[in-house]
Amino acid sequence: MKQKYVLALDQGTTSSRAIIFNKDGRIAGVSKKEFTQLYPRPGWVEHDPSEIWSSQASVISELMAKTGITGEYINSIGITNQRETTIVWDRKSGEPVYNAIVWQDRRTAATCDRLIADGHSDTIMKRTGLIPDAYFSATKLMWILDNVDGVRKRAEKGELCFGTVDSWLLWKITGGREHATDVTNASRTMMYNIHTLEWDNHLLDLFNIPEAMLPEVRSCSEVFGVSDKHIMGYKIPVAGIAGDQQAALFGQLCIDKGMVKNTYGTGCFMILNTGDEAVISSNRLLTTIAWMIGDKLTYGLEGSVFIAGAVIQWLRDGLEIIGSAPESEKVAAGVEDNGGVYFVPALAGLGAPHWDPYARGTITGITRGTSKGHISRAALESIAFQVRDVLIAMQKDFGSELSGLRVDGGASENNLLMQFQSDILGIDVIRPAVMETTALGAAYLAGLATGYWDSIETLKKQWHMDNTFTPGMDDKLVKNHLLNWEKALERAKGWGDIIL
Repeated sequence: MKQKYVLALDQGTTSSRAIIFNKDGRIAGVSKKEFTQLYPRPGWVEHDPSEIWSSQASVISELMAKTGITGEYINSIGITNQRETTIVWDRKSGEPVYNAIVWQDRRTAATCDRLIADGHSDTIMKRTGLIPDAYFSATKLMWILDNVDGVRKRAEKGELCFGTVDSWLLWKITGGREHATDVTNASRTMMYNIHTLEWDNHLLDLFNIPEAMLPEVRSCSEVFGVSDKHIMGYKIPVAGIAGDQQAALFGQLCIDKGMVKNTYGTGCFMILNTGDEAVISSNRLLTTIAWMIGDKLTYGLEGSVFIAGAVIQWLRDGLEIIGSAPESEKVAAGVEDNGGVYFVPALAGLGAPHWDPYARGTITGITRGTSKGHISRAALESIAFQVRDVLIAMQKDFGSELSGLRVDGGASENNLLMQFQSDILGIDVIRPAVMETTALGAAYLAGLATGYWDSIETLKKQWHMDNTFTPGMDDKLVKNHLLNWEKALERAKGWGDIIL
């Protein structure tokens, strides 16, 4: 008899992946498929929910065929997902009423400005841990209710379901039997009270959102339902759900208070484990739920950078100065330094700790001698500068300096970037042996719920380091870099209004 495995579904911003893990937390197989990015207007970003599901379903089938590990040998399924992205669908037919509005979408920036101007910021922050911003789900859902014909009436009648991507996948996998989410995804909607662990009626009234369309909120590690036999071939427990960044924190086994990780994906997302204390930020960071296992709730302090790996994609697809993302390291290493060029990649505004939806991408310091190597290097360095801005704010809120940063995500494989990150932060940057920490976190949550793994202590023993990057840059050079970054940052802020 073959051993059992755990299947993780990692539904990201640009691709859907399926990854199978064995008992040792090692990867037994991976399948990936990119899907279409839709940009109907400047500042708008959408996905087709049906394509999200079809891409996810196809990589499951492909992975099982490739590995020979069929549903018979899958112990459980864990789901992790791009957060905040908003989907509304018909409760009976399962048909979406509109495209998914992606977390990067800025169409509701003016709505958030009005919420702030009307004095709602403190109420929203105290209840949800979030700053009013178009990033979160609530104003995206408001937009769908108010701008798609007939949707509000149908929602009020209880005919429609709202969900973030995890809810959509759970609904599809279970054949429409389960409409639920977990506390981490709920905590990113700007409608969920992270202290009472309930949908907040005051905020639902403020946003004019019918409660009937909201999913049931559960812990991160429990059986949500079983897969439809016609979809997976077998009835398999869906037993773990967490938003991608919380899943990565768990996959990195940042279990203890004070541990911190940063994921270098499309954006950059740093989360600090603050234990059972919900630390409210004074430095424009977000208080979020890290995970809930049983009745034990763990909070986190988070800073979100909107454009990280996406700037490398832009070099490839927009400027066409590199042929692939990994090539960025080689091109950047072809020059001695950035040549005085600084790149603020505010291609979708600026996230934490600046929160400027009107900032725009800016490249400063260009001369006749500037080459694609300098632009590439400045783009990579911009990721590290943004991460430092978040870390400094995080240390102020937490009240102590952080000694090391665990990293993951595609861009963390770039050694030049990781060394520069360590130099700019002045602390060790630690890269794990298993890089698929987001999917691994979802797998761990599922396997804990079913008894596949017996304890978190067992999981801790499975974490192994790949490399540690230690700071080595001259202090004066670090200071000069930071001064120039600050100058470039100020030139990028408040550049233009969102076109609605």
